[in-house]
Amino acid sequence: MNSNKHILLTIDVEDWFQVENFKPWIPFYTWDQRELRVERNVHRLLDLFDSIELNTQGNELNQLNQPSNISEAYLFDSCEVAGKPGSLEVSDPQPIPINKQRTAPNKQQTTDHIQTKKIKATFFVLGWLVDRFPNIVREIQSRGHEIASHGCCHELPEFLSADELKQDLTDSKKLLEDITGAPISGYRAPSFAINDDILKIIEDAGYLYDSSYNSFGLHGRYGRISLNGTCKKGVAHKISDNFFELPISNLMINGWVLPWGGGGYFRLAPYQLFRYGVEVILKKNDAYIFYMHPWELDPNQPSVKNASMNYKFRHYTNLNKTKSRLKRLIENFDQCRFVTCNEYLFLTTSSGLHG
Repeated sequence: MNSNKHILLTIDVEDWFQVENFKPWIPFYTWDQRELRVERNVHRLLDLFDSIELNTQGNELNQLNQPSNISEAYLFDSCEVAGKPGSLEVSDPQPIPINKQRTAPNKQQTTDHIQTKKIKATFFVLGWLVDRFPNIVREIQSRGHEIASHGCCHELPEFLSADELKQDLTDSKKLLEDITGAPISGYRAPSFAINDDILKIIEDAGYLYDSSYNSFGLHGRYGRISLNGTCKKGVAHKISDNFFELPISNLMINGWVLPWGGGGYFRLAPYQLFRYGVEVILKKNDAYIFYMHPWELDPNQPSVKNASMNYKFRHYTNLNKTKSRLKRLIENFDQCRFVTCNEYLFLTTSSGLHG
C-alpha cells in the first residue's frame, strides 16, 4: 500500500450502557447505577496502538514545507468539487487565510506528531464520562492522540433546540479544553445524527471540523447534509472558509452505498472482505476514516437482557474478535500514515498532500 495513503482511526468514547440502541432499556437517569468499564477499555485501545510498530518507510514523513505561523496557512487553493465529474480548478486560485480565532491545527504540534511511525488516532469523548474520568482525557492526550468532542450526554442533536445544542457543544468543548489546556477542534454527533442546520450550529460553536456524516442511507438515525458543490480534497469537504466535514468512509458499488466505516459493520463482515473494501476506498480517495467504540473490545460487559434480539445481535456479535481484527487491520495497512483528523486537515489544507 502506498505510503501517501492516510488512515484516520476515530474512537467514540462512550460506555456500554450509553449506546443509542439500548436507550429504551437504559434511560439516562439510571446511568449512575451502571458499572463503568470505559476506563479499562480505553487503556486496552491505547496499549494496542502503542504495541504496533508501523512500517518505517511508510510512516517517516519528509520535512513538511509548512508555514511559519498559522496566519500563513491556506485552505484549499485548488480542489475537486464534490458532486461534479472530474477535477475542477477553482477559478480564483488565491489562497484563503485561516481565521486566527478558529481552532486551527498548531504547526509545531502537528509536525511533532506526524513525523513518527506511531499510530495517532482521534478520540471523540463524551462529556458525561469526562466529568467522572478526567484522567482518561489526560492519558489519551499524553500518548499523542487528538481529543475531540462527542457532546455531553449522548443526546441526538435533532432532539435539542438550537440553543440547547449550542450549549451542549460549547460546554463539552470547554470541559475538554480545561483539562487538555489546548483547543478542541473536532466534534462528532451521537449516532451520526446530523443535518445542514446542525452543521451550522457546530461551526458557530467554534469547531474547525465535524466528523458526523455517514452516507449509508438505510440506517434510520443517520442524518443527511448537502456536500454537492463543496470543495473537496481527499476525504475532506470544505463547508466554509474555516470549517470542514470529514465523513465516515463508505464503499460505493454500482450506485449503492455499503457501510464500511467500522463499528458493528467491521465486526459482522468477513475480515478479508472488509479489508478488500478498505483497499478500494484508499485507492479512490487516498484516505480512509474508521470508527469504533471502546466497549467493542469488551466481550465481558454486562448484557442488556431485555433488549430486542436485533439490537443484541448488532451489539454483541464478535466482541471477542474485535481486538485481534483491529490489530490485523492496522498491520495489513502498516505502510499507510495513521494520523489524527486535525493532522489530516493540516496536510490537506496547507499545500495539498505531501508525498
